[in-house]
Amino acid sequence: MQLNFNLDIFKPKAPPLFGMDISSSSVKLVELADAGRGNPRVERYAIEALPKDAVLDGNITNLDAVVDAVQRGWKRMATRTKNVALALPTAAVITKKIIVPAGLRDEELEVQVETEANQYIPFALDEVNLDFQVVGPSPSGPDEVEVLIAASRKEKVEDRVAVAEASGLKAVVMDVESYAIQSSFELIQQQFPDNGKDQNIVLVDLGANVMNITVLRNEQSVYTREQAFGGSQLTQDIMRAYGMSLEEAEAAKRSGGLPENYESDVLRPFMENAALEIQRAMQFFFTSTQYTSVEHVLLTGGSAVIPGLDEMVQSRTQINALVANPFASMAISPRVSLKKLVGDAPSLMVACGLAMRRFDP
Repeated sequence: MQLNFNLDIFKPKAPPLFGMDISSSSVKLVELADAGRGNPRVERYAIEALPKDAVLDGNITNLDAVVDAVQRGWKRMATRTKNVALALPTAAVITKKIIVPAGLRDEELEVQVETEANQYIPFALDEVNLDFQVVGPSPSGPDEVEVLIAASRKEKVEDRVAVAEASGLKAVVMDVESYAIQSSFELIQQQFPDNGKDQNIVLVDLGANVMNITVLRNEQSVYTREQAFGGSQLTQDIMRAYGMSLEEAEAAKRSGGLPENYESDVLRPFMENAALEIQRAMQFFFTSTQYTSVEHVLLTGGSAVIPGLDEMVQSRTQINALVANPFASMAISPRVSLKKLVGDAPSLMVACGLAMRRFDP
């Protein structure tokens, strides 16, 4: 059987490229350049809203609408770069760490991975894209190594490649959203005492419909959870409170201009709910792992920029909470508005992590 080692999650690539995150509410594009000595500079970025239901549960259901948004974003970025790094939703990828004997040749390793993959992947192997990477020595001893396997249904990969191709772009990397976020996190962890060493850091990705929780310890994910709660809840609340259409509510949420009671009657209850959901997720973390403490909460995603949300989360959880900005220590191109970038930064974690792939060795 021929294995399809062409997911490219782990293969290093270093052509000029930009990162493209296709989420349920928008397409986000980020291009980084080398400012010298391997330090990244934010060269340009764009965010283009998607119509409702163009992407559902990570699946592209309206290809034309997504392509249209990508083309608008690419044009607005005014870049010549056509190579793009994309990511699959974390839920669309099966990952598994396996232990194999050290010193295997590539062909032997492929056979071993194929054998193991057959046990863990509930699809025929000719229906999946598969990739693997040797992580390092096994905890059990030097004669074995840990290997990370990643597999996804072919159609999930092909959908995103089709968006790139129909937009006149070339997909050169297919990553996983959770790994891309971790790449961005590495840019942020220097903001923590002792660079976050031996600390449990909760990454809360507040998307439109889903809240993804990842707990990182020493750059390794030790816990993940998904909860059905997101920014679209606030949009629905605005629609109900003020009799607005979906489009009107989305626009008002972003640009303001809502009645005086909006903050007390609509926004504050939403923020309290978000803080409560985060607290609940942390309780699940404590009851299902050996850990009993969390040192920091890092808010990412489109809803993370709501003014005061970090303070409310900190007040409810009694844990240091901050809003993610992976660009904080980067140089910024004069063509990028710093104020706008700071506001958009938490929602650009995946796109930034993907853009970092151009610096792969």
